[in-house]
Amino acid sequence: MSHFSEIVDEHRKVLNDLSLIDDAIASANQQIKETFAKGRKVLLCGNGGSAADCQHIAAEFVVRYQKVRASLPAISLTTDTSILTAHPNDFEFETVFSRQIEALGNEGDCLIAISTSGNSANILRATKTAKSQDMTVIGMTGGTGGQLAGLVDAAVVVPSNVTARIQEMHILIAHWWCEEAEK
Repeated sequence: MSHFSEIVDEHRKVLNDLSLIDDAIASANQQIKETFAKGRKVLLCGNGGSAADCQHIAAEFVVRYQKVRASLPAISLTTDTSILTAHPNDFEFETVFSRQIEALGNEGDCLIAISTSGNSANILRATKTAKSQDMTVIGMTGGTGGQLAGLVDAAVVVPSNVTARIQEMHILIAHWWCEEAEK
């Protein structure tokens, strides 16, 4: 068996194990749909590959996923390079997302906080800020869920400790949320 085949088998196993978290995925989906139904917006934050996933997911909501439809309000907090560089330079990296939530988040909005470990300091801080502003928070993580799982309204904890597999499942789950939002 080639190394690639081993990776595919590992991917399949984690994919099959998503059935263990069906309720959490569905609960988060319901929260996203309710956010949009109330005319509120979704904010997203994450680091590294998860930052890219935030941009991807926000684009699917704003532009379209599969259907041409009205735009859905979503903002990736990972895209403004001036904020992402000025804030850590003037303050600290730990509050780079929470500061944006202070400015852009409102009661009834939803934050999708992505951290494969569930322990990224800036994601935890963003989550606490969102909760203090009466926002719904969905945590996307993996492994044990880390600290993030205990702070959110819906914890989507992918049953894997491999970052790549966790991220693959995050984008699959988010694509389903986009599909559901378009209905």
